[in-house]
Amino acid sequence: MELPVDLPTGLAETVEPLVRRVLAGNPSPFTYTGTQTYVVGAGADVAVIDPGPADDNHIAAIMATVGDARIAAIMCTHTHRDHSPAAAPLKAHTGAPVIGCAPLMLADDGPRSDEAFDTSYTPDRVLTDGERVTGDGWTLEAVATPGHTSNHLCFALLESGALFTGDHVMGWSTSVISPPDGDMAAYMASLALLQDRTDRVYYPAHGAPVDNPAQLVRGMMGHRKQRERQVLRQLDDGPQAIAAMVPQMYKGIDTRLYGTAGRSVLAHLIDLETRGAVARDGEMWRLTHGA
Repeated sequence: MELPVDLPTGLAETVEPLVRRVLAGNPSPFTYTGTQTYVVGAGADVAVIDPGPADDNHIAAIMATVGDARIAAIMCTHTHRDHSPAAAPLKAHTGAPVIGCAPLMLADDGPRSDEAFDTSYTPDRVLTDGERVTGDGWTLEAVATPGHTSNHLCFALLESGALFTGDHVMGWSTSVISPPDGDMAAYMASLALLQDRTDRVYYPAHGAPVDNPAQLVRGMMGHRKQRERQVLRQLDDGPQAIAAMVPQMYKGIDTRLYGTAGRSVLAHLIDLETRGAVARDGEMWRLTHGA
């Protein structure tokens, strides 16, 4: 199902017995209907996943959803500004520790189709792959999924088979992979990792729940492989700059999106360069003899 674009913000919606969702009021081309914060737990304590933007109304909605329970952990999948800035004020209100991804502060003045990094994020505990956070009737396990960002984590709810996927897999769009921190090879490896898992449902930070995870992940991997083949076909005609490749690869899109599309092409080219299939000379890219 698709979330309606007029879904009311600030209201808790129970998506399964241990999980409630609160939509932040930050819809945009980056965030779809907005950032979805998840409150995990139905007992004495809860975890808050991706607290979202530092918006007073959203923080108040999270607190209302939590009610009399104690927040045992404020957990962030990554540190883009639509995901983690509310962690600091929520910690100030409650004393709850910030637990999850590593801090990452990266200046990137290239064209963006996602949010910039949150420089205020200061975790009390950084999780590595397989580490767990437990509470009253719930267990969340970190699943390292670099690619969209190098510090991206998903969180598996062991009691129900749900996976909170942040921006690694979303319910409305493919993830943005934008160098220098976005890494196509790491992203594909992370998708392959998810394909080998048996999660029942994905709860992304943007868009509807994904109730056919294996099928969606296969499709996403196929889409990226198709883009890679497009890049190689473009270079079959000789060396080219990214600016010349984008209009041929993304026919029909708004020309204002060429810059962000170019970031995706760059991510593919860097991956292909690492594998020895292409090489660059300044702004020009070409096939190698072995490609």
